[in-house]
Amino acid sequence: MPYPTRRAVLGGLAAPALAGPQTIRFAYQRSSTLLTILKTNGTLEQRLGAKGFGVSWHLFNSVIEPMNAGSTDFHADVADAVPIFTQAAGAPLTFYAKEDPSPSAEAIIVHADSPIRTIADLKGKTVGFQRGSGCHFILTAALRRAGLTPADIRPAHLNASDGAAAFERRSLDAWVIWDPFLAIAQAKSPVRVIADATGYSSYNRYYTVQTAFAQARPDVVGVVFDALAEAGRWVKGNPQPAAALLAPLWGDVPVSIVETVNARRSYAVKPVLREGLGEQQVIADTFYEAGLIPRRIDATAVPLWHPEARG
Repeated sequence: MPYPTRRAVLGGLAAPALAGPQTIRFAYQRSSTLLTILKTNGTLEQRLGAKGFGVSWHLFNSVIEPMNAGSTDFHADVADAVPIFTQAAGAPLTFYAKEDPSPSAEAIIVHADSPIRTIADLKGKTVGFQRGSGCHFILTAALRRAGLTPADIRPAHLNASDGAAAFERRSLDAWVIWDPFLAIAQAKSPVRVIADATGYSSYNRYYTVQTAFAQARPDVVGVVFDALAEAGRWVKGNPQPAAALLAPLWGDVPVSIVETVNARRSYAVKPVLREGLGEQQVIADTFYEAGLIPRRIDATAVPLWHPEARG
């Protein structure tokens, strides 16, 4: 798959969006590596343009609201906890892809000179995290294992960008965050990892599409799935060109940081299998018991798209 060089991106040579009678709306966030690559390369504009579709891109810092509101057709890839909130809210979303586990790509961190060394030490402390994120689950699960509850900390519900600023100015005692923000924080100043997702969550990332869209155009979902899988293979097979491509897109992040992020992520895109959703149920039960969702849900009872459905 011919991905552009960093020079091509900086020179504005990425393929333009193609006009079409219907525009397919894609959401992404800063951690949406594969979607960012597809956006930059114009891959979906090319492939979906051949089917008569246009493409529009929408950047979100907080992804739950657009997922619940259905304001885009294809949603940003999200950590495993996010679909629990959207499912509890009754959002009509279909799972069409996932990335294999990357548990070291999200972690609970403190500054290196902090007296906090264990999860138990978080009692009474101000901890920053984005509500509804995979990090929210890690924190909840880690507190429970340490004999604490969310009521034992002072929560600071912050999106990733605001959390980064608060952590840097030391307004937070601890921060629960995912890559690339995790790697950026580790590069900016000495930090200590209290725990990553290992033992709490596999940190699978899920890709969802509006159910009505998936039912109407399973072939289009197939185009997107194939493009994501190709992009994932390209990143892992070409670590240095991939880092050089992504660095300016992430806000002139040093290439070395991007390489760290990409080394921690699997980027292995696979179909979602119902028998593989057991961990989602654990997350759902944990959130219900912590009072974070209003009712028990069957996390495995979600619509799934499979490659053979593309028609």
